[in-house]
Amino acid sequence: MQISDLPYPDPGVPDARSGPRFLLWLGRGQLGGQLKSLCWGMLHFGGVAGLPYAVGLGVDAVVDREPNRLLLVGGLLVLIGVAISVGDAMLHRTAVTNWITAAARVQQLLARKTAELGSALTRRVAAGEVVAVSTGDVEKIGWFVEAVSRFLAAVFAIALVCVGLVFYAPELGVVVAVGVPVIAVAALPLLPRATRRADVQREKAGRATELASDTVAGLRVLRGIGGEELFLGRYREASQEVRKAAVRSARMWALISAIQVVLPGLLLITVVWYGASLALDGRIAVGELVAAFSAVATLLYPLRHFEEIAMAYSFSRPSAQRAARVLSLTRTDPAERSVRAEPAVEPATGGDLYDPRTGLLAPAGRFTAVVCGDPDLAGRLAERLGGHPMDEQGGDRDGDDAAGGEATDAPSVLLGGVALDDLELDTARRLVLVQDKDPVLLSGTLRELFDVPASGAVDSAAALAAAQCADVLDALLQSAPDGVDDPMDARITERGRSLSGGQRQRLALARSLVTDPEVLVLDEPTSAVDSHTEARIADGIAALRAGRTTVVLASSPLLLDRADRVVLVDGGTVAAVGTHRELLHREPRYRAVVTRETDEEQRLAGLGMTELEEVLTEIEESA
Repeated sequence: MQISDLPYPDPGVPDARSGPRFLLWLGRGQLGGQLKSLCWGMLHFGGVAGLPYAVGLGVDAVVDREPNRLLLVGGLLVLIGVAISVGDAMLHRTAVTNWITAAARVQQLLARKTAELGSALTRRVAAGEVVAVSTGDVEKIGWFVEAVSRFLAAVFAIALVCVGLVFYAPELGVVVAVGVPVIAVAALPLLPRATRRADVQREKAGRATELASDTVAGLRVLRGIGGEELFLGRYREASQEVRKAAVRSARMWALISAIQVVLPGLLLITVVWYGASLALDGRIAVGELVAAFSAVATLLYPLRHFEEIAMAYSFSRPSAQRAARVLSLTRTDPAERSVRAEPAVEPATGGDLYDPRTGLLAPAGRFTAVVCGDPDLAGRLAERLGGHPMDEQGGDRDGDDAAGGEATDAPSVLLGGVALDDLELDTARRLVLVQDKDPVLLSGTLRELFDVPASGAVDSAAALAAAQCADVLDALLQSAPDGVDDPMDARITERGRSLSGGQRQRLALARSLVTDPEVLVLDEPTSAVDSHTEARIADGIAALRAGRTTVVLASSPLLLDRADRVVLVDGGTVAAVGTHRELLHREPRYRAVVTRETDEEQRLAGLGMTELEEVLTEIEESA
């Protein structure tokens, strides 16, 4: 695998049962790259390991006054130098390739999972954690994958030095062969504590990142209510906690690094002292002493890789665990998926949308409005209608339902009698589109914003007109640089921050209308616009979506009055069905939600004239 081959056509199905299993899966997927890196590493470290022996042979040749042997040693040193240089360059190249390849694969997997889960992802995992996994965590995971081959090559070099010294200078070789393993494992008792401190640091950093992302996302609102300084103060406190945790973690790793320096130094002193005494006694030659000294000094380099692999694994394990937690999320219940023989047949065009859990029915080709007293309940229900099972807090198959009722084993939403969860993801997304109450606009031109998968039956002009975006187009054209005459070529800033909330909402609605799906689910699509614009948008949606199934979750009378059918969901189930005007007259719960009546107003509205006079008399007497 070369970097030019990225991205993968298919990154594969990861083993997300745990962090270590995920790392093992990544390593197995890059065996070719790891073997290349290992081979070049063995060449590099082999040259490093052979250098002391060549120096020792050269010293012996000088002492013995043998110029021919000295020339041979010189040639050997040249070859070793070439091996070290070429091996080092190619080791770096292949190791970095392994790192980038692993990071790119993880990012592809995360992007695929994000596309699969949609907005349901942030209901299960905090947005800050998703950002942390897709940025910092992938680098740490790639670091470990990169370090493995270098570590194995370093182990090869250390073994080569120790075995070579045992044969070349047995008395000194035994000392080195015993001392090196002790140095290699000396820091192991400190690793658990260092890992715990690093985990604390990452946990605090994750919370700070989440707080920062939430603050930036709501900065406009925070400034409006004067809460900017409060949240900045909270982030300042969180960042100071991260700094303190980082210092505590760095102290432990500094201690480990010190051990990796002090112990080899002590071994080097021991070898020099013992070797010098052996040379004075004539038991070893001067060249052997020089070779032993050079070998021990050379071991300082490969021994550093023991510390690196320990740090890489310590940092990458929790990162891999977080990535595995995100990648293990599924659209559907794993137990249900395991018993499916094959994907369901695509439903026929024009099928009804039905939710067995709440009893909600949206007839094919009709404009259905759904009224829920709880806005969060409406959001969860919209996600469920799109084929996204909810988490435990929002309701899932094994817990509370999407509407907050009791636990149930009801199947997923049906379209034309076919469960959406049984369909292939691409098919389900093509048939049903959900626009939540906080749609996101990516930066780019307006033309790029509307470059989405669509049926082609609705053009951007018709969608913009239905969403009442004329003033938005004028605003974009006025803010565009000179030379831009078409508003479709005007650029939208990140998340549409240069536009008002109502303008962003209408552009997002127009984008949804352009796709022209079989079923369009809109959650509060006009909550940020004025009543006059809302009435025109309601007419535009009804006209443009004529003959197509449209479900709008809202409590605005202007939208409800345009709907063919209005459904009241109360207590987790359908409580009433009818038109807007019918429900206003015969359903107090519906009237309370739509007109924002208080409990006392509802009670008074249900009283007869006699009871009402008695209440008024009581009020006058109490006054």
